[in-house]
Amino acid sequence: MDRSPTIDDVARAAGVASSTVSRAFSRPGRVSFATGERIRRVAAELGYRTTSLARALPAGPTSMIALAISDITNPFYNEIIRGAQVAASEAGYTILLADTTESGSHERRALDRAAATVEGIVLASTRMSDSAIRMTAKQRPLIVLNRAVADVPCVITDNPRGVRRAVEHLAELGHRRITYLAGPEASWADGMRWRSLRESAMELELQVRRIGPFPPTVAGGARAAARFAAQRTSAVLAYNALVAIGAIRALTAMGARIPRDVSVIGFDNIFAAELVTPPLTTVAAPLGAMGRTAVGNLLAIVRGARPRSQTPVSLPCRLVVRESTAQHRRTRTAAWTMQPGTASG
Repeated sequence: MDRSPTIDDVARAAGVASSTVSRAFSRPGRVSFATGERIRRVAAELGYRTTSLARALPAGPTSMIALAISDITNPFYNEIIRGAQVAASEAGYTILLADTTESGSHERRALDRAAATVEGIVLASTRMSDSAIRMTAKQRPLIVLNRAVADVPCVITDNPRGVRRAVEHLAELGHRRITYLAGPEASWADGMRWRSLRESAMELELQVRRIGPFPPTVAGGARAAARFAAQRTSAVLAYNALVAIGAIRALTAMGARIPRDVSVIGFDNIFAAELVTPPLTTVAAPLGAMGRTAVGNLLAIVRGARPRSQTPVSLPCRLVVRESTAQHRRTRTAAWTMQPGTASG
């Protein structure tokens, strides 16, 4: 063959359509293992060369998948990683873990590098844009956790129901005004929780306000508490458990008694929720099940399965009531009442 072989030459020699050859290199999970192997063998024999990205892809299965998380120091990811690892190990796969430091650009660069060595990708709480996620999904089979993205398989928790249970709990305790301590602007879950809070509050005739965004950390919670103290309410719903814990610690240092003066609810039910004083009431997500479900669904796609629907898989939440919430009281402790610039909620 005098000229360079084309994708059509490979297709004819392998006995498949040109589109199948394209998928074998750009989205190998979309073709069967046997077909992919035959196409790559024929391409090698013909001397066919694809794009630089395709040339970097492995010639066969690597039994590795990538799990990208936004912050490895956040204990929210502990059970997700454990669940993902269990599912991967049972299937004979190894997980490549990438910490993206709450940065969409860092995440994208890490995934560009990982694409050459893994068969699929799980994005946990991704900070990339929807378009960047869909572009990544064209390189490798992909599952998104904690976010719904059109045309991409996703696993989420039932945020609306979780928020509803939290708001109902506060309403039953007599709280009429709630402050939401917001998380990162790029967080899909943050937007969902705030929207669900507004909808639930409207139905239950409660007042809500939002302050933030704040980093999803204990330090972020302390910053939120400083803002909250200037115009407080009797109840707080925090973006996650770390923000809630930071807020409890800071408010306690100001002289507030939790939950006598302020009831606090967080999300995710990490192990530290039981260690803080008082123990934190929280909306619990099935974190281990999320990791196992994501990896199980991803490996099914890698092996040739097609998602039956683009509707995200939604896992249930539950409210775990501990000691950081209590009946609303009109009276306040003197030290907390005397904080400058505060107003009763």
